[in-house]
Amino acid sequence: MTADAGRAAARGTVLGHPRGLFVLFFAEMWERFSYYGMRALLIFYLTKHWLFSDGEATVVYGAYTSLVYITPVLGGWLADRYLGQRRAVLMGAVLLACGHLLMAVEGRGGQDDPTIAVFWAALAFIIVGSGFLKANISVIVGQLYSLTDPRRDGAYTIFYVGINLGAALGTIVAGWLGETYGWAYGFGAAGLGMLLGLLVFIWGTPLLEGRGESPDPAVLARRVAGLRLDAWIWLAALGAVAPVWWLLQVRGLYAPLLLGGGVALLAYVLWQAARLPKEPRERIWAILFLIALQPIFWGLFEQAGGSINLFTDRYVDRQGVPASVFQSINPVYIIILGPLFAALWTALGRRGLEPSAPAKFGLGLIQVGLSFIVLVWGATLVGPQAMVPVIFIFLLYLLQTTGELCLSPVGLSAMNRLAPPTMASLVMGAWFYASAGGNYVAGLIGQATGGESGEMTREGALAVYAEVGWLAVAVGVAVLAVAPFVKRLMHLDTLADAAPVRPAPASAEGARA
Repeated sequence: MTADAGRAAARGTVLGHPRGLFVLFFAEMWERFSYYGMRALLIFYLTKHWLFSDGEATVVYGAYTSLVYITPVLGGWLADRYLGQRRAVLMGAVLLACGHLLMAVEGRGGQDDPTIAVFWAALAFIIVGSGFLKANISVIVGQLYSLTDPRRDGAYTIFYVGINLGAALGTIVAGWLGETYGWAYGFGAAGLGMLLGLLVFIWGTPLLEGRGESPDPAVLARRVAGLRLDAWIWLAALGAVAPVWWLLQVRGLYAPLLLGGGVALLAYVLWQAARLPKEPRERIWAILFLIALQPIFWGLFEQAGGSINLFTDRYVDRQGVPASVFQSINPVYIIILGPLFAALWTALGRRGLEPSAPAKFGLGLIQVGLSFIVLVWGATLVGPQAMVPVIFIFLLYLLQTTGELCLSPVGLSAMNRLAPPTMASLVMGAWFYASAGGNYVAGLIGQATGGESGEMTREGALAVYAEVGWLAVAVGVAVLAVAPFVKRLMHLDTLADAAPVRPAPASAEGARA
């Protein structure tokens, strides 16, 4: 036994997984506590405190959540090239703690209150911090396992349970405090959660066994204009808060920037893929297919924090429970069903019956579409004047949760498993960029529920939900039909742990062609 193997054996495992997985589990749990606790309150904070219309609030909500998923592209690139994932996560956690604590500064309210500038700054800190943390902590999870380790999907599902444990606690605690005692209490609780996540990550770093370190520490230590390069990256991250602060307030530019950035990112990924050997190149094509389905799924799923939150507040018989607390239903379902799905995939895999990743994506789209169709059916059943029974909100979240478990943890695992090592964080960033597109689409769908007046109506919301629900079901069926072809592009039979696959020189690639 080598010295490294001996140390690994001494460290042992927890539930058959490396201890480092549970460091990441709890760090991400507290980060999600803060993010989802704040998210549960955000749409109400915008409409009831800052006095935005329903339409304006859902667009702001969509722009904010979209930017949270865009910035991981840059954060992933910086981690791949310079920082390493561990430093990137640490940097992101510090910025996130600043942003969530700033959210507790509420002022007197209304858009003429100068304190609203602090609110925009808080969102900007959270957006930039998410860019460094979100993609990179997921990458470290994958680095704890070999590419062919059968525990990988189970590990990501366990990690996903941690995400949702934090989300459930955050929405219950922060949502209840914010709606019962005041916004500052709810957002303050979210900020304390983020501080706990930062402390857990710092304490548990030794258990990561050296994963996620800088690819070239000497480059980070190099001095530029008197400062180390890593110090310049810290300063650049702080400097990025200002343009994000501005962009949140000038939302007319956001859509073209999102589209342009997506086209540029796609072109860059394709350029990198063209320089790879045949099988890694085709795996990138399979990755892009899966990524392209993200905006559809998340455009519907993210109604939860926006229009569904407003719909629950106004048109559902909540029996006195604050509307924001209903945001905890989805993560509670994840906690209950996540281990069952992990066991299901493992059991089916042993028998050669496990659906492929693209087939799981198709099933996920069908279920998220059906969730809205069930809500529309329930509202129609009780008549146009009656409050919708709360059971249909529970059913909506149940179908969304089972759909999410077929898509999100499976997608995280597929990105990490199929991407060449030199593109790992870039691909994970592209995954989150597509999620950003979905969050922006969610804002547009939410805006549509308000019709021309900008204020949601029961009939208008249900009409939109029926339309997007059936669309998702149709796309899901089409994905199931093409899933076998996409699976062949993944070349799962030749995946192996080996030296990093690097882009081939242009001349060599041309000779092979």
